[in-house]
Amino acid sequence: MRVLAVIHGPLVRPELFGDVVEAEGHELTEWDIRVQGPPPQAGYDAVLVFGGEQNVGEEPTYPWLHEEYDALRRWVADGTPLLCICLGAQTLAHALGASVDKVRAGPLAGFYETELTDAGGSDPVLGALPARFEALNANGYAFAVPADAVELARGPMPQAFRAGRCAWGVQFHPEIRHEQVMAWFEADRHELPRPLDEIELELSEKLPRWQEHGRALCRAFLAAAVR
Repeated sequence: MRVLAVIHGPLVRPELFGDVVEAEGHELTEWDIRVQGPPPQAGYDAVLVFGGEQNVGEEPTYPWLHEEYDALRRWVADGTPLLCICLGAQTLAHALGASVDKVRAGPLAGFYETELTDAGGSDPVLGALPARFEALNANGYAFAVPADAVELARGPMPQAFRAGRCAWGVQFHPEIRHEQVMAWFEADRHELPRPLDEIELELSEKLPRWQEHGRALCRAFLAAAVR
C-alpha cells in the first residue's frame, strides 16, 4: 500500500507513524504542502495529514491552506482512507464546514483525560485505544465536530471524529517523540499553561505508554485502509 504523508514543517513529520508504516510493509511518501504545492490526488491508497504551527483562519499568511482544504474535500468524496492529526484534523473539520477556534481557556500542553464515545469504542480505528486514556495535546486551537461526522472521543474539547466512511480527525498527537514535542514547547514556552520543566517531567513519565497507544492507532488505521 502507498501512503502519502502531508506535512507542514520539519518538526511535524510522521515520526512514530513512519516507523509503523514501514514495519507493516507499506511505502510512505512525505509531501510538504508549504513548498511542494497541492498534494497529488491519485496514486496513493491512504493519506496521513500531520500538525503544524499554522492555524485555520491564517489563510492570508499561509495561502496553501486553501489547497489543503480542497484536497481534503476531494479525498473524503473519493473515499480515500484519511487520518488527520491536530492541525490536520482542524483543516479537515473546516473543509467539512465546522468551526475551528482558539481554545478559550488557553493552549493545551501535556496529557489530558480523554474517553471514547460509544461510537469511538466500536470504531475500527479509535477502538484500538482504551475506553479512557490520557492523550498528549499541544494546541491552541480546537475543532467542532462537523455536522455529518461522528464524535469518537472527548476530553477538554472534542478529541476525535469520523467523517464519512473512512476519514478520521484527532486533536491529540499519537505520532510524537520526546525531542520533537519538547522543541514545540520550548518555542512556545511563554504561552504554556504550566512551567516547561513540569511538562517535561510529565512527558518523560507518560510518553512510553502513550507511544504504545499511538502505534496501535496507526496500525488500526492501516488495517482499515487495507480493508
